[in-house]
Parts: sequence; C-alpha cells; structure tokens
Amino acid sequence: MGLVPTNRDHGWVPYVWLVFLGFFIIPAFIDHTTVRDWIITAVAVCVFLPLYFRLFWTGPPWNYVLIAAICAIGLALGHSNQGSAVFIIYTASFIPWAVPRPRWAVLGLIALLTALAVDAVFFHAPIGFWLTSMIVSVGVGFSNTYFAEKNRANVKLRMAHEEIEHLAKVAERERIARDLHDVLGHTLTLISVKSTLAAKLLDKDIEKARNEIADIEKVSREAIAEIRSTVRGFSTYKLTDEMQRATLALETAGVIAKTEMAEIAMSPAQESVAALIMREAVTNVVRHAHARQCVLRVARNNGNCVLEVHDDGLGGSHAEGNGLRGMRERVEALGGSFLRETSSGTRLRFEFPLAPCTNGTN
Repeated sequence: MGLVPTNRDHGWVPYVWLVFLGFFIIPAFIDHTTVRDWIITAVAVCVFLPLYFRLFWTGPPWNYVLIAAICAIGLALGHSNQGSAVFIIYTASFIPWAVPRPRWAVLGLIALLTALAVDAVFFHAPIGFWLTSMIVSVGVGFSNTYFAEKNRANVKLRMAHEEIEHLAKVAERERIARDLHDVLGHTLTLISVKSTLAAKLLDKDIEKARNEIADIEKVSREAIAEIRSTVRGFSTYKLTDEMQRATLALETAGVIAKTEMAEIAMSPAQESVAALIMREAVTNVVRHAHARQCVLRVARNNGNCVLEVHDDGLGGSHAEGNGLRGMRERVEALGGSFLRETSSGTRLRFEFPLAPCTNGTN
C-alpha cells in the first residue's frame, strides 16, 4: 500500500508538494540555530508527514482534525521560524478539498485568516510569517476552491457516465433476452408442432410428411439467422411477414386463423415491436390455449395502432409470466398500454401511439 491512494486523480503530485517543506527546513541551515531549534524542526517534520499523508485517506470529520493540527504546527512555530508559514499554506490548500461545498471552504479560509490576524495583533507574530501566510493562503485557498469544485463536478459526471453505461448494458441484455425468448419460443413451438404432425403423417402420407420436415429445416435456418441478428442488434421484423407466420403456426396446430389487418404506416422500431408482440401472443395460443379459433387484428384507433389476439381457448386468470411481461414491457416502451381479458377465451389488446412515427422523431 502506498502513502497516497492509487484510485485518486492527483497521481504523484502530493509528493511534489512536499518540496515546499524546504522553506521550513532551510532556515535551520542559514540562521544561527541551536540544538533545541534543530530538534524542534525535526520533530515538527516528523509530526507533519503522517498528518499530511493521512489526510489523503481520511474523510470527515477526522480530516478536519488533521488540518487543524497542521495549522496549529504553523501557528506554534511561526514566532521562531518564519518558514512555518508553509504549514499555514498547506492548511489553506487542504481546506477546499476537505469540505463538500465551496461556501464551507470560504468560511474555513476566513477562519484561517482570522486566526492569523489574532496571532499578529495579540501575540505579535513576525510580519514575515503572518503576511506571507495571508497572501499565499488567499491565492492558494481560493484557487483550490475552484479546482476542488470542478473536480467534484467531474467526478459526478464520470459517475453519471458510468451509471448510464451500466444501464445501457443492462437494457441491452434485457433486449437480447426478450428477443431471444420471443424468437426461440415461437420457432421451437412451431418446430415441435410440425415434428408431431410429420410423425403422424409418416404412416399415412409420406409426401406431406416430407413437406413438414422440409418446413422444419427452413424454420430452423431462419431461426439461426434471427438469433444472430438479435444478438448483434440488427433485428428488424415486418408485421405482414409475422402475420403470415402466425397464420401458418395456428393452422399447423389445428387452429382456424382469422386475420384483419389495416394498412398502417409505422417506423421500423414500432413495426418490429408489433411483430414480436404478435409472435409471442400467437406462440402462447399454440402452446397453452387449446383453442379452435383465433382472431388476429391490426387496426387504427384515433392515431394509435391496435393489435388484438383473441382465441376461444381455455382462458383463465393465470399469473403474468415472462412472455406476457415481455409483451407488456415492449408496448409500454412505445408509450402504449396492454389489456388482457380471460372471461371468454383469452383476448390480448395492445395499443400504442403512432404520433412519433408521423412526426419523424422515431
């Protein structure tokens, strides 16, 4: 472990700042210094260094105590060594970084200057000590107040960017999971239904069985391509194509499909969402409804797009699973709404506004 944290922005600068200790130590070589003065100088340096480095690891309120201790060293030794002004300057430089707001930093600097004024007026501190301390502390203290606030703003901005990046990754993972659920759920259901049908046809009509097996191969290849596009984020789906697939899946499962589709202009994003909702809804009908008939409807309603999937199957008020939750999230992301009725079969109704598409904002 180093003397200063490695995860801070200051890098090696704290070590460079120690050069200014020379202003406190050099007078010991120039003036007629006694052994007592040498001992005081050495002890002061030995006390200051732990306080200095500890400040980089300590937060409120103990960092205030450490800063006050450094200030006390300067005030105590200022009468005998005017180079002690360096401790006052260190104090002024640390105050803006120690407090969370610029206003508090200004108050701290004012308190420091007040202490220097009291020392000068009532205890007759040398002018070289208090004047140097005041002038340099004002410059260093207020400039550091600006840089400390700028640094805090940069830290907040960096944290915001990291949070945005994290949320983007989470959203992308959720998108991939939702898309894979819809793509694989529909495809595997269709493959399962066609495989069952092909097995039944093997003994009755070998040609139809071969056609079903060929369809299974085709669906599998399309699924592989869709999975790759989904993972890469390049997936786009056409509602008309999905209606055809849905009709095929329903009829293969022995469900009569009735479609009503109005011509509606949608953005690629809206159309992809609508297609995937239709796919998941029809997959649920094939898997769970045991229906004889299913109505697929796409219509316009006061500037909104309406999708309805209504089957005459078992219905029931089952808890919302991954499929229904995924459909709800998709339509709500478009600013739309989702309604489920299970009194007579199951009726799913999705409605979302088309205004973003017509305004060109999507």
